[in-house]
Amino acid sequence: MISLHTSPLEQPGAGDAGGMNVYISHLARALAADGLGIDIYTRATDPLQPDTVLLSPGVRVHHIEAGPRRRLVKEQMPPIADEFAEGLLRRMQDAPRPRVVHSHYWVSGLAGLRAAAEWEIPLVHTMHTMARVKNRHLAAGDLPEPTWRERGEQLIADGATWLTANTAAERDELVRHYDVDEDRIDIVNPGVDLDVFRPAFRSRSRVASGVPAATFHILFAGRLQRLKGPQVLVAAAGELRRRRPDIPLAVTIIGAPSGSLGLDLDALAHEEGLDGVVHRLPPVPAGVLAEWFRSADVVAMPSYSESFGLVALEAQACGTPVVAARVGGLPKAVCDGRTGFLVGGHHPVEWASVLEQLYDDPSTRVDLGRAASIYAQRFGWEQTAEGTRAAYRRAVRAHATAHPVTT
Repeated sequence: MISLHTSPLEQPGAGDAGGMNVYISHLARALAADGLGIDIYTRATDPLQPDTVLLSPGVRVHHIEAGPRRRLVKEQMPPIADEFAEGLLRRMQDAPRPRVVHSHYWVSGLAGLRAAAEWEIPLVHTMHTMARVKNRHLAAGDLPEPTWRERGEQLIADGATWLTANTAAERDELVRHYDVDEDRIDIVNPGVDLDVFRPAFRSRSRVASGVPAATFHILFAGRLQRLKGPQVLVAAAGELRRRRPDIPLAVTIIGAPSGSLGLDLDALAHEEGLDGVVHRLPPVPAGVLAEWFRSADVVAMPSYSESFGLVALEAQACGTPVVAARVGGLPKAVCDGRTGFLVGGHHPVEWASVLEQLYDDPSTRVDLGRAASIYAQRFGWEQTAEGTRAAYRRAVRAHATAHPVTT
């Protein structure tokens, strides 16, 4: 596997680390548990990093020299994709040739094209996000993705042997925006760690998290960037507070700033009159995050674009309903009216109305949470690994058909 711009060893929710890190880490572990040997190649970002780290039995993470040994934002990655590919090929020159290259995100795909061609093996690619999709759903104040990213993604869409999409909606976007043959795409839903994210007593989680019992607790978890919409939640909470000052409201935002555009949530909370209501926390480990999910009455995902939305699945696995934007893969992750609610836009008034409705109907919150925990059981990482392995087999067959061995 190739994950150039972010490592599965990094803490999700900080910098450019997010759901993709969780995806790669857990997918690799599940594939290894199924008998595959998985090597993950990422960029070296620290002078003290070892060349190779054992992530779990059968899964190794290799650090490749490309650019300076320090953190770079993902916008700085395209110029060093070739250097990364060269380093990867050098590292592998005396190693057994892999059967498949699986690249994640477009800059990894550029390196994957080079490696797969050199080794004469198939490339499977997972986009995770796409420029042409993001540019159609920009948050206010966001800059569009550059045309050179669109061109790079088109090269990958044309050159990859096989692609996997998180949902049918993402498959359709690949077909519509990148002219990919539908027969070259497998739908493989992401999973959730059901051993960590599981229901438990909300009252105990509230004590552990320091949330008062009577509080209507709304939670956001993710990278703090406009695309993820935390500013929408803060504005909606302000509207709800003005409309219903009787509601004992608390909003917890877990994550760290990401991207080059500033997003001052503290200033926005102050403008909305939410001092003492909005609480910000840095990213936390999965077990602690699960405790926070269980402490919440509702988890909010006002994203402008999501290929799937792992946070929604993790929250629901903990028995907490989710209110999410009706974008990307979120209609697959959240069953509207059964495990939570989908909101058709990003207007704070509309979001405040949905949150108010949930506050006023605690029995519905309980019913949604129960259904959410049951629904999440469909999405174990074992199913994701099974679908991915099937995609690998189809890619190997397609590559063999396109490149017959001549004698």
